[in-house]
Amino acid sequence: MTSGSGTRKQPSLAQLRAFAAVAEQLHFRDAAAAIGMSQPALSGAVSALEETLGVTLVERTTRKVLLSPAGERLAVRARAVLAEVGALLEEAEAVRAPFTGMLRLGVIPTVAPYLLPTVLRLVHERYPQLDLQVHEEQTANLVEGLHSGRLDLLLLAVPLAVPGVAELPLFDEDFVLVTPPDHPLGGGDGVIPREALKELNLLLLDEGHCLRDQALEICREAGREFRGAGRGGRPAAAPVTTTAAGLSTLVQLVAGGLGCTLLPRTAMELETARGDRLRTARFADPAPSRRVGLAMRAGAARGSEYQQLAAALRESLRPLPVRVLDAEA
Repeated sequence: MTSGSGTRKQPSLAQLRAFAAVAEQLHFRDAAAAIGMSQPALSGAVSALEETLGVTLVERTTRKVLLSPAGERLAVRARAVLAEVGALLEEAEAVRAPFTGMLRLGVIPTVAPYLLPTVLRLVHERYPQLDLQVHEEQTANLVEGLHSGRLDLLLLAVPLAVPGVAELPLFDEDFVLVTPPDHPLGGGDGVIPREALKELNLLLLDEGHCLRDQALEICREAGREFRGAGRGGRPAAAPVTTTAAGLSTLVQLVAGGLGCTLLPRTAMELETARGDRLRTARFADPAPSRRVGLAMRAGAARGSEYQQLAAALRESLRPLPVRVLDAEA
């Protein structure tokens, strides 16, 4: 009887997927639903994998599922194997026919309502065989999804400066100040200096939105402080009030007189058209701005496709109030 790795029984991909789902969900029913498998089949697949490997991967109790020490270590390996298999299938699909199959696009909420009409029209007209699936999430979740393979391409504010992620900048756009109708800075023909942000009562998005972070950085660059006190024990700056989860709500709060906010130019037309109780003001050059682009995994199998898509998007975005960038930007 011969021995060695050649006679060793190999785990199946179905077993690895079942185990990875259990490791992620720590619940058999939720894991089964996540991968579209019946609960008995999933439980059987995990048991078969344990038998094949000769180790206990999960500790089953009446209330919950826990990973064993071996399960914790091997879950990392299982996810890596599945990611490589996914990359293999993705590369085969890309070689077979570009701009076909599924493309899972992640978009941040402060971009999605204003750019998706242009993106969807472009895909419909130029890439009719592409199955575009859109996922709207905050930046941190999108980057996690890109790394895990849950998403293929991101449309969001850049730079991210994240290892393993390549960026394809599309355009720069200015921010405008949105005020209530009776605010002294709103509705004038002139421009306002950035320093005006030092004393305004600003309404910003909730934690987790990159637009909030960008607005705070713009305020800091204008000389606004957010900690400590000023002379004589007075606050160093007017407070920043966070009261909204989305731009539409934020703008309505401004219309109600609760404060001012910053909007990217691509959002201004849609959001300020919801009522006549808003005024806008432009900043003096160089105006505060943000950069928006695509992000993909470095070395992605479909990287050349994504570069072509970025080039097509730049041309499609030229009618918008943005400064379209060259590919080398």
